[in-house]
This record gives sequence, structure tokens and C-alpha cells, in this order.
Amino acid sequence: MDVLTCIETRRSIRGFEEKPLTKEQLTTLAEAARSAPTARNMQTRRITVLQNKVLMEKLRAAIQQELGRESYSFYDPDVLILASESENAIMPVENCACALENVFLAAHAMGLGSVWINQLNGICGRPAIRAVLKELKLPDDHHVWGMAAVGYPAAAPRTIEKTGALEWVL
Repeated sequence: MDVLTCIETRRSIRGFEEKPLTKEQLTTLAEAARSAPTARNMQTRRITVLQNKVLMEKLRAAIQQELGRESYSFYDPDVLILASESENAIMPVENCACALENVFLAAHAMGLGSVWINQLNGICGRPAIRAVLKELKLPDDHHVWGMAAVGYPAAAPRTIEKTGALEWVL
């Protein structure tokens, strides 16, 4: 699939099969994330690939508790890919967003599905969340700016026409 087709046809997937990704697939996704640009090429962003279901459940439960929700789900993916960086870094949100977009496009090109998970944004400093992030070996000053849930899609995505604003000024 060429890159423009990949960009145009990628959709968020919110349901996954119970089928593990291979080490090769995980490596490809991690390298895609790591290959994304960073402000001034500082490369201070960290990519964490989480496939351990026990730790994933701990993180899910902590988020659910901290957000005060009756239920919360990552959509049961095979893997979560966390993009983190210090709040004091140069453009941390943008650095992490670029990495996650690479993951979404690489996943789609590989026949996988993905969706952005944003619930850690703003709660990383809370003790229950920080305790799980510490188990994931994230530095104490790192904030998770976004995550990608990735796996084999449980169903084909809907076809959606993109109609957002587009202005040409020539």
C-alpha cells in the first residue's frame, strides 16, 4: 500500500480479535514510532510497548478509578504503545503525536487496527497512575501524552467520507 492510500484509508478501530502480534510486528511498530521527528531532533521521547496483560489491566483499572468511571476499556487490544516525554521537553505533545501517527499508519499498512487512547493525559502525576507507570519503567518526570491500542481488527471499519474544512489560498 502506498503512503497516500494508507493515510486516506486508515480508520480508528475499537474492537480487536484475541490474536497476538508477532515480535516482528511489534518491532516494526516500535521502530515506526521511534523514527518520527522530534523538536530540534532532541529524541527525548520514550516509546513503551506494553503487551503484558496483567500490567495492562493494572493501568486500565487505575485509569478507571482516577477518572471515577463505572467502567473503562482500552478496547481489549493485544498491545498498547505509550508515547511519553518530560513536560519540560521541547514540544512534548507534538513529539509524541508524531510517533503515534507513525504507529497508526504502520499498523494499517500491516493489516492491523489501532485507535488513539488519551485518558492518561492530565493524570500521570496521580499516585495510583504513577505507581503503574513506574512498573512500566517510565522516568518519574515523563508524562504519557497518548497511547495507541493496536491489534487485529474484530470487524472491518466503516467507510467514512472526510469532509473537514479545507481552504486553498494560492
